[in-house]
Amino acid sequence: MAQEQPWPRELVFSREHKSLRIAFDNDETYEIPFELLRIESPSAEERGHGPAHRTIGGKRNVAVTRADPVGRYAVRIVFDDGHQSGLYSWEYLRDLGRERDARMNAYLKRLDAAGLQRG
Repeated sequence: MAQEQPWPRELVFSREHKSLRIAFDNDETYEIPFELLRIESPSAEERGHGPAHRTIGGKRNVAVTRADPVGRYAVRIVFDDGHQSGLYSWEYLRDLGRERDARMNAYLKRLDAAGLQRG
C-alpha cells in the first residue's frame, strides 16, 4: 500500500520576504524564495533540454503577482516578469523546500559559468 504524500495546510506568499512559506500536515514547513520558484519553474518552456537551458539571470527581485489553485494537486504561480505557465504540484514544492540550498547553490554555479548575474 502506497504511503500518502503530505498535504499542504498553508501557503503564504510574502512580498516582504520575497518567499513562499508552505506548511504540510506532517509538520514539515519550508520557505522557498520567489527567485528559486521562478528559476526552477516546472513549465515545459523553461525546462528545455537540460539544466543549461534553464540558466536565466536577473531574477533576484522577481515577485509573485498571483497564485491560482489547479485542482487539488497544484498551484499555478504568476510572476511579475510575465512567466505563468508553471504548475507547481505539492510534491514539487516539497522537493524545492527540502532541496532549497542545494538547488540555489547549483543555480549560482550555473550563473557564474554562463557569465550571468542574479539581477
